Amino acid sequence: MIAVAQYKTEYEGVPFNGIVCDRAGVPIKKARIYVHDPKRYAISNKRGCFGLTDVAADDTLHVLVKKIRYDIPVNGKRSIRLLLADQYNYQAEEDQRLVDIGYGFVEYRENTGVSNGISGDELRRSGHTDILAALQGRIPGLYITNVRFGEAEVMIRGRNSINLSSTPLYVVDGIVVESLSMVNINDVDYVEVMKVATIYGSRGANGAIIVHTKR
Repeated sequence: MIAVAQYKTEYEGVPFNGIVCDRAGVPIKKARIYVHDPKRYAISNKRGCFGLTDVAADDTLHVLVKKIRYDIPVNGKRSIRLLLADQYNYQAEEDQRLVDIGYGFVEYRENTGVSNGISGDELRRSGHTDILAALQGRIPGLYITNVRFGEAEVMIRGRNSINLSSTPLYVVDGIVVESLSMVNINDVDYVEVMKVATIYGSRGANGAIIVHTKR
């Protein structure tokens, strides 16, 4: 029992990124990928990218493409680049660049936290040039005051402590940043506000504001 507990702890919260393509290397979008529970899955984006968490070394990825399911052993990989030929023929390789991205491809559908999203177009229609100012009043439970030059007092879940900060985590294209002041609102594709950001460990205790740019 001790060995099992240690094994689970080792992989708890670990991001696992992947890219899925056809035999010609063309990205496959809207593939559904899961490990154990079909209701807990990720969807590949238009670049074929997807992300999961808690994928153990001996797990099997189940990839659904147009009602065809591919069962692909992880075999100790920390990321995976897939080329799918048919149901029984594929290539699966590890890619260090995908490992370095961290949580970059983990979609909120695969997370258990509560999430709200807003498009960059809607933010720009607010007339504000500051992301936090544009978010103000548009996400339930998100409180933003004293906005000035990308800095503000921000709370997602209310004040958790009198002495400790209640500021959420800021993430831009998978990279944790100190503020959003350097992000041009015209470059924003969409913003995701997570009330529970446990995938980031203790750093996400106050939730997270995740910015995806048009790159």
